[in-house]
Amino acid sequence: MKSYVLLFLLFSCFSAYSQTSLNNYKYVLVPESFSFLKQKDQYRLNSLTKSYLEDNGFTAYFDNSELPTELANNKCNALSAEVVERKSMFTTRLTLLLKDCKGNVIFKGKEGNSREKDFELSYTLALQDAFTSLKDAKYVYQPLPAANDQPAAPATASNSSPAEKVTATVAPPAAGTLYAQPIANGYQLIDTTPKTILRMFKSSVADYFIADNGSSNGIVFKRDDSWFFEYYKDGKLMAEKLLIKF
Repeated sequence: MKSYVLLFLLFSCFSAYSQTSLNNYKYVLVPESFSFLKQKDQYRLNSLTKSYLEDNGFTAYFDNSELPTELANNKCNALSAEVVERKSMFTTRLTLLLKDCKGNVIFKGKEGNSREKDFELSYTLALQDAFTSLKDAKYVYQPLPAANDQPAAPATASNSSPAEKVTATVAPPAAGTLYAQPIANGYQLIDTTPKTILRMFKSSVADYFIADNGSSNGIVFKRDDSWFFEYYKDGKLMAEKLLIKF
């Protein structure tokens, strides 16, 4: 019964599950120069970063440019782009970070690499490689609802009728072991292809994740040392057992 009550509560707040989701940000601010560079926009890395962010659906501005009113009045409406370099003798290694206004890392990309001898070409190719993981994140802007649009709090036990017990229909399990890869605020589960099978996002309840498999939204939770994905299909509650390797 506890799991079904939590299922209801998590669905009721699905649209506002996290204030730090990558998809909740429309804007990204890009600095004039990154810390590992000696000049402003050296090798055009800052301009390329802004361009790549826009290619992925963000609205990007240099942090010293004129900003729209909603952003100028509150820069916490934007993420800040940071590219960091890991020193290496013969390889250029760059990583993209997107941080909120408090310095929390909302997105950390893969390390992009290049072994080209020409500095400008090597930095450009490493940055392109670093951005491939942002493309894989499939960013889609989803603004948080206004405070007056938040779902009403569930009724307390003192003034509500007993919850009706819901029985889940067992669905065929996903093929084989799924491997958990960290993403912003959760994990994506991939098979050996590799293909993304399911994305699951952290909730306020331990071992309970808000989940999306591309066609259905639901929750992933742990029960008796096993993981389950529960979702509704054609009005019926479905339960799918998952074999997850973290």
